[in-house]
Amino acid sequence: MSALFSPISLGNLSLRNRIVIAPMCQYSAQDGLPTDWHLIHLGQLALSGAGLLIIEATAVEPAGRISPQDLGLWSDETEAALTALRRSLRDCSSMPVAVQLAHAGRKGSTARPWDGGASVSFGRGGWTTSSASALPFDPEDASPVEMDSNGIARVVKAFRGAAERALNCGFDCVELHCAHGYLMHQFLSPLSNQRQDEYGGSLENRMRLPLMVFREIRAALPQGFPLGVRISATDWIEGGWDLEQSTVFAARLKELGCDYIHVSSGGLSPMQSIKPGPGYQVPFAAHIKRETGLTTIAVGLITQPQQAEEIIASGQADLTALGRGMLYNPRWPWHAAAELGACVDAPPQYLRCEPHGVKDLFKKS
Repeated sequence: MSALFSPISLGNLSLRNRIVIAPMCQYSAQDGLPTDWHLIHLGQLALSGAGLLIIEATAVEPAGRISPQDLGLWSDETEAALTALRRSLRDCSSMPVAVQLAHAGRKGSTARPWDGGASVSFGRGGWTTSSASALPFDPEDASPVEMDSNGIARVVKAFRGAAERALNCGFDCVELHCAHGYLMHQFLSPLSNQRQDEYGGSLENRMRLPLMVFREIRAALPQGFPLGVRISATDWIEGGWDLEQSTVFAARLKELGCDYIHVSSGGLSPMQSIKPGPGYQVPFAAHIKRETGLTTIAVGLITQPQQAEEIIASGQADLTALGRGMLYNPRWPWHAAAELGACVDAPPQYLRCEPHGVKDLFKKS
């Protein structure tokens, strides 16, 4: 029995295996609405045989987008569009689908990566960004507005409203984005949060807003409905957010009813110093899992089936997530199942493509 292809539950949601498709921004929405690109992109991933598909960072308000082309869930129109998208995916696949709710904060109002990624002017659809403190992500960026009590209350309300809409859309799970230098991470890290009020200074104060947002989302969802959090375990900068603080944060989230922690790293500052290699973030996930007992997703250059199998079998993490690897090979779970002697869900239209010499690889989804 393959550990990677063993079942697991997140809250009341049962997953058929422990392969997660990580959220990957597509920068292809129009005014927050998904386009045909999303249907094609997510459709192929929904046929991959993974245990869970998490769609890209979805902004809870227009000013929470990274780029003007980001997905959103802040209005009846965006809710209706994502409901239709979710319905289309369900019609063709039984794979559970999660939505990652996010706010970019000071990293918003930027062009798409293939358009250079620079700040977008007001005349081209840009906006004034906000953050924990009036400190830009890059010295050449305009300074964000430091959020006051009204701004904080607005964002908390927006996250709760988006969670309620996510339920209406038919999503099976919600993930709160607290990683990669976006707004929640900006409040957590002492490098981006230099406030002097109850939201800054001590670790307890810096965790205050992310924990408030988590409580509101948790309260908006039914009992047993899975809610997870993605974090950056470290800023990779001396004096910044680190693994010790991440572990404390994860423990607090567990107390509040968090169902899993999705452990990434970095993204807060261009000054970060990262030396990536195979599974380079897995030790962060293993530490948090060991110290808190919280169900943990490991991510980061996990590319080989045997590598993912070992991560699960050795207890370093409970699930593994692939992002770029799934873009490169959308049938990665099929190939992993063949290599590990497991079976995987496949649509009936594809059952006849089972390779010669591989027995019982597919089961009808």
